[in-house]
Amino acid sequence: MTRMPRDMVMTPAVWTPAYALVMLGMWWVMMVAMMVPSAAPTILLYVRVQRHHQPDSGGAPPAVAFLSGYLLAWLLFSVAATLLHALLERSGLVHGMLMWSSSRTLTGTLLLLAGAWQFTPLKHACLVQCRSPAAWLAQHWQPGALGALRMGVHHGLFCVGCCWSLMLLLFAGGVMNLVWIAGLAIIVLLEKLLPRGEWLARGSGVLLLAAGGMLVLA
Repeated sequence: MTRMPRDMVMTPAVWTPAYALVMLGMWWVMMVAMMVPSAAPTILLYVRVQRHHQPDSGGAPPAVAFLSGYLLAWLLFSVAATLLHALLERSGLVHGMLMWSSSRTLTGTLLLLAGAWQFTPLKHACLVQCRSPAAWLAQHWQPGALGALRMGVHHGLFCVGCCWSLMLLLFAGGVMNLVWIAGLAIIVLLEKLLPRGEWLARGSGVLLLAAGGMLVLA
């Protein structure tokens, strides 16, 4: 079998507008796959409450609007992540083909950032909103499909505020690393669903800070 030249195999793609759109789609699909399972309790509870308020509607149109709003919030994050991806790759800090950090300093900085965010009041406030679907729906309820869309965006932004720094760790472990993706998704899921998930957030924060510190100081 004839092998392709090494320089041809390892040449990174050029960031054309078309390629940027492909990368944006990739980031958005990853965010949907990683975040929707942890948001499922809120989405399902919304459907039940909506059917109770408007039994004739079947709950389908508002439910779709709610989910669309949630995904829109993560689309906004994906836009920012794609821009950062392009910047880091052009700076030589992220490998163009493997899509993971090629800099010990960058990896350590991302770990430190994610670890520190786990202890911030804003992280805690967003996590509380994500962990209390009934209370959140009661406080932010809006009628109709447009209201559902706004609620979905609102809830999605709370999830972004809770998890954005963990999502940036994809640059450290590999944007296409399925094991790394699954691990981060499980951490997010357990933070939101375990009875004392906030303690898991702090515990993971300690580990992230320790790992980041060792990399930066090495």
